[in-house]
Amino acid sequence: MSQYRNFLFLLACCAVVSCGGSGEQVRLTGSGASFPYPIYSTWFKHYSRASDGVIIDYQAKGSGAGIRDFINRTVDFAGSDAAMTDEEIAEVDGGVILLPITAGEIVVAYNLPGVSASLRLPRTVYPDIFLARITRWDDPAIAAANPGIDLPDLPITVVRRADSSGTTYVFSKHLGAISEAWLDGPGVGKTVAWPDTDKIVAAPKNDGVTATIMQTPGAIGYIEHGYAKFADVPMAELENREGAFVAPGSGGGRAALQSAEIPKDMRVWVTDPPTADAYPIVTYTWLLVRREHDDSGKAQALVDLLEYCLTEGQQIAEDMGYVPLPAHVVDRARAALTAIQ
Repeated sequence: MSQYRNFLFLLACCAVVSCGGSGEQVRLTGSGASFPYPIYSTWFKHYSRASDGVIIDYQAKGSGAGIRDFINRTVDFAGSDAAMTDEEIAEVDGGVILLPITAGEIVVAYNLPGVSASLRLPRTVYPDIFLARITRWDDPAIAAANPGIDLPDLPITVVRRADSSGTTYVFSKHLGAISEAWLDGPGVGKTVAWPDTDKIVAAPKNDGVTATIMQTPGAIGYIEHGYAKFADVPMAELENREGAFVAPGSGGGRAALQSAEIPKDMRVWVTDPPTADAYPIVTYTWLLVRREHDDSGKAQALVDLLEYCLTEGQQIAEDMGYVPLPAHVVDRARAALTAIQ
């Protein structure tokens, strides 16, 4: 728990970062996804230290709030795990470029006292847990996938996001791809129609879900891998399309990304990767930037920052619990920077 508190304190300190320098200051403001917040905070701190007078302020509000701030021009850039819809793009004055900037795995984390072994959750089982159809940890469907593990007679508490969330969008999109009951029920979106039951509780942002899982015996929830890694929360091995159980952080994220082609608009989803060694829930996350800027100083500072994130910044991705971008994705994103004016 102390390691996690230190991690959250570090993120809070990195929310606004700057470098003294003697030149004129340029302030870049952003908001949005909490999914990439740990790596964004580290990137922005490191970049500002190496820059002359650049201040970067990023507030992790959730993808939905970030998109709305971006459309309303209250920020210079935004983060979104849900990219943007055609309708949202049409609302952006000055045009928008969606840059895949990093990628990560959404893990199913849990708090199960007395169980030290990593649980395996089949693709027929974990959707039913989040649908509140499987409500106890010693349910036969969970036990059958975990022989030799003494599962407790404990109720399952599902922890979901309370805010408009790109993490929810990606997670629900995956569940909709493997479960008709999910697709016909909660559906897919940054917010979804969760079952009305006291077995499901809500918490804000990835860090709020992480903290609630840690504080609630019997809890289970979906969070970005880095949050679970630094909090030392147990994570399930999930069954992929090929029937293999894959743990997060094992190279399965890289394998999943290799199966996806990047279209012209760079909106791509790895909803249920077909590769045998792929981790099943992997996503890109995007930085949203305007094509046209009124302030040339801000435009150049933003281009320089994004160039750093796409090149040198990728080297720390794995240590932070993220998946480094494939080389061809980096090349496409860097080429798109030339359209920022």
